[in-house]
Amino acid sequence: MALDAPQALDAARDVAQHLALDALERDRTGAEPVAEAELLRKAGLPNLLLPTSIGGGGLPWSVGLEVVREIARTDGSVAQLLAYHYVNAHNLVWVADDAGRARWGVPSAEQQWLWGDAVNPVDPDLELAADPAAGGYVLRGAKTFSTGASVGDVTVVGGLAADSGEHLLVVVPREAPGFVKGGDWDNLGQRLSASGSVRFEDVRIAPQDVLGSTSPAATTPFSSLVTPAIQAAFGHFYLGVTRGALEAAAEYTRTTSRPWLLSGVASATEDPYVLATYGRLVARLRAAEALGRSVGRSLSQAHERGHDLTWDERGEVAEEIAALKVVSSDLAVEATSAIYEVTGARATSNRYGFDRFWRNVRTHTLHDPVQYKAREVGAHFVTGAHPQFTLYT
Repeated sequence: MALDAPQALDAARDVAQHLALDALERDRTGAEPVAEAELLRKAGLPNLLLPTSIGGGGLPWSVGLEVVREIARTDGSVAQLLAYHYVNAHNLVWVADDAGRARWGVPSAEQQWLWGDAVNPVDPDLELAADPAAGGYVLRGAKTFSTGASVGDVTVVGGLAADSGEHLLVVVPREAPGFVKGGDWDNLGQRLSASGSVRFEDVRIAPQDVLGSTSPAATTPFSSLVTPAIQAAFGHFYLGVTRGALEAAAEYTRTTSRPWLLSGVASATEDPYVLATYGRLVARLRAAEALGRSVGRSLSQAHERGHDLTWDERGEVAEEIAALKVVSSDLAVEATSAIYEVTGARATSNRYGFDRFWRNVRTHTLHDPVQYKAREVGAHFVTGAHPQFTLYT
C-alpha cells in the first residue's frame, strides 16, 4: 500500500535515524549500498512519486524532495541514490507511452524497484545497433558514471540508434547478460552512492524495452522537466547535508567543546563568537530551505500542468531551481567546513568523522559547475532569458 505524504516523511525520518547509527563506519567501508537500497524498499519510499494508475503513491515532487532532504541529514550517499531514482523512474511519466508505463511501472510500484541511470552526456553516446533478426537493438558502449546501476533493479540508459540517428531511452534489468558494472567508484565523498562505471557488451534491447525518444524533435516542455527535477533534488540534497552537519556540530559543541581561555565564559555554548557563527549559518540555511520549499511547490505545479506546460513556464521553474542550486551549493561547501570553527581542534579527530559532510557536498557540487547556474540566474534577471534545455539545465 502506497504511503501518503505524512507517512512518507515519517518513513524518511525513520530511515535517516537508522542510517545515522553507523553512518561513519559505512562511509569508511565504502561498500556497495545493497543493504541501504533494501532499507529504502522496505520503508516504501521508491514508489512515492509514481502515478496511482500504475500502483504508485501519486505524491507531488515537493514531498519527494523533502524525503531526499530528510535522508541527506544523516547519509548523503543514500539520499543521492534515492534522488536519482525518483528522476530516473519518472521517465515512465515524461517519456514512456501507456504500454511502456504499464510494462515497467506496474512491477516497479508493486515491488518498490530502484532505478539507476547511464545517461551521462559528457561521455560518448552509447550505440544502439539495429538487430533485424530478433527485432529491437543491441546496446554497446560504456559510461564513466552510473548512479544506482549496481544496486538498482533496472537502469535507464540513453543511446543513439545507429539506423535512425535518434536518441532513445531504454530500460536494462540489473542482471541482463552483457551488463557489466565496474565497481570502481572510489571518490572523495558520496562513497555509497553506487556511482561507478558500467559497460554494455552486446546487451539485447527488445522493442518493448524502449521507453521512447529523447531527440530534440520529441522533447516537450513537460518531458524536459527531467533536468529541473534532478537539479531541484541536488539542491535539497545539499540543504539536508548542511542541516545534518550543523546538527552534528551543535551536539558536539554542547557536549564536548571547551570554552576558549580568553572567552571569559564557563561553557562553549556561551561563547558569543561560537553562537554568532552558528547564528549566521543557520539563518542562511533557513532562508535557503524556504527557497527549497518554494522550488518544491513550483516543480509540483509545473508537473501537474502536464502536456499543457509551456516553454516559458518551464523556463521560470528552471530559473528558480538554478537559484536554489547556487545558494545551496555555496552554503553547503562553506558550512560543512565552518563547523570546525565552532567545534574546535579536537573535533578534527577521525573518530568523529565530521569531514564526511564536507567530502560529500564537495564531491557532488562538482557534478556541473555552479557558476553556470549563477550565470543563468543573472541572465534571467538582466534580460529575462530562460535557461536553454540540456541534460544539465
